[in-house]
Amino acid sequence: MTQKQRVNPEPEEFELPEPLIFSRSEHPISRKNIDREALKVMHRLRDAGFSAYLVGGGVRDLFLGKTPKDFDISTDARPGQIQSIFKNSRVIGRRFRLVQVFFRGGKIVEVSTLRCRGEYDLNGQDEVLASNNTFGTLPEDALRRDLTINALFYDIENFTIIDYVGGVQDLKDGIVRLIGNAERRIIRDPVRMIRAIRHAARADFTIDDETWQAIKKYKNNLALCPVSRIRDELLKDLKGGAARSWMRFAHDCGIFTVLFPCYEKVLENRGDCGKAGGPSADKDDPYKELQGLLAVIDRLSGEGQILPEHLLFALLLIPWARKEMGLLGKDRQKGEVYTFSRNLRARLDEILAHLNIARLTKENITSLLVNLAVFERHGRGKWPKWLMQKSYFQECLEFYRLYQEACGGEKVETVKIVPLPPAIKKRPSGKPSRAPVFSSARGGIFGLKKKQ
Repeated sequence: MTQKQRVNPEPEEFELPEPLIFSRSEHPISRKNIDREALKVMHRLRDAGFSAYLVGGGVRDLFLGKTPKDFDISTDARPGQIQSIFKNSRVIGRRFRLVQVFFRGGKIVEVSTLRCRGEYDLNGQDEVLASNNTFGTLPEDALRRDLTINALFYDIENFTIIDYVGGVQDLKDGIVRLIGNAERRIIRDPVRMIRAIRHAARADFTIDDETWQAIKKYKNNLALCPVSRIRDELLKDLKGGAARSWMRFAHDCGIFTVLFPCYEKVLENRGDCGKAGGPSADKDDPYKELQGLLAVIDRLSGEGQILPEHLLFALLLIPWARKEMGLLGKDRQKGEVYTFSRNLRARLDEILAHLNIARLTKENITSLLVNLAVFERHGRGKWPKWLMQKSYFQECLEFYRLYQEACGGEKVETVKIVPLPPAIKKRPSGKPSRAPVFSSARGGIFGLKKKQ
């Protein structure tokens, strides 16, 4: 291994670092654990005279002994050259073009051309990246990535790991660290805060102090991002199998209440009690109740049962609805249930407006929450015939069972998901369309909103 000092370059530096090269005997990655189709792609690129590297999360997961979800490849071949090598492929993307290579069984291997670190050439800390499709070298591609642990390359030619940013040592130490100046990287794209927390939660890592302090300082910058990006990233965390750990990080740095402002008052006295040594589980403690609900979601995700969006959000909102709306505190009559349902639905419009949740999804969240009290009231006996005849009975029953498990009840073996009717998307007349995330009208390639 070439002995070099850890490199974590500042954006202003233009001198590219020398890499750490880890030979086959110095790392745990074996070709037998790499997807066969990914190996085929890399070998064909190499045989055509180009370089080929396994990159990003695939290298990280293999190093940690996990099975990667995707095997992404980078090469010095341009998109057109890649497509000429693989006839079973197509070029996608506008900001950064990449090639999807198709195999039998619906498998797709994505191949990208090495890209340059364009954001380091900007003038001024607050300038955002312009829309471009510039290509670069191996070190430039490494430095433009978000996290050190995601900036590693596995070289199929020599079976080595190439490390420009100290990612191997961070994997060994269990640290999540942003590459370069943490504050500047977050200002350029605030979604990097969510990604840092995600990887720390999923790998049970700690977050580097400079990165952590930058996240706490700029957490409110998430409001500058397109709601579609925030919602998609949030759903990844709720469905990723580490939502409980994710919530601890998100709560302690303040991002959780940025994503869910409705919980600011509900959790305001919690401090950092999500850390080890916090209070014992208590149904009347909103934080612990959230932790219990997310633990159920994580268990189901680990067993391959991914809950639909409306069920996830409904579970996540139970502690808020109990504290702020008195969800389970009263035995409501028929007229009162209708009034409560309308009030709850109106409140959901307010508290979920920043996430641009679909109307049909909010309708189903309302139904699940309102009927939870009904199931709670009849849960210890036989279900009334009138309740069993309702169209919502099965789904609300599943929701009630999940809630009961979170409260220490019987484990739910299988969740029967009731398919929802497709939503009809119709743009209100006179309402302008939203600009795409790569549009210069939105302020740059990440679609950041311009500060007023």
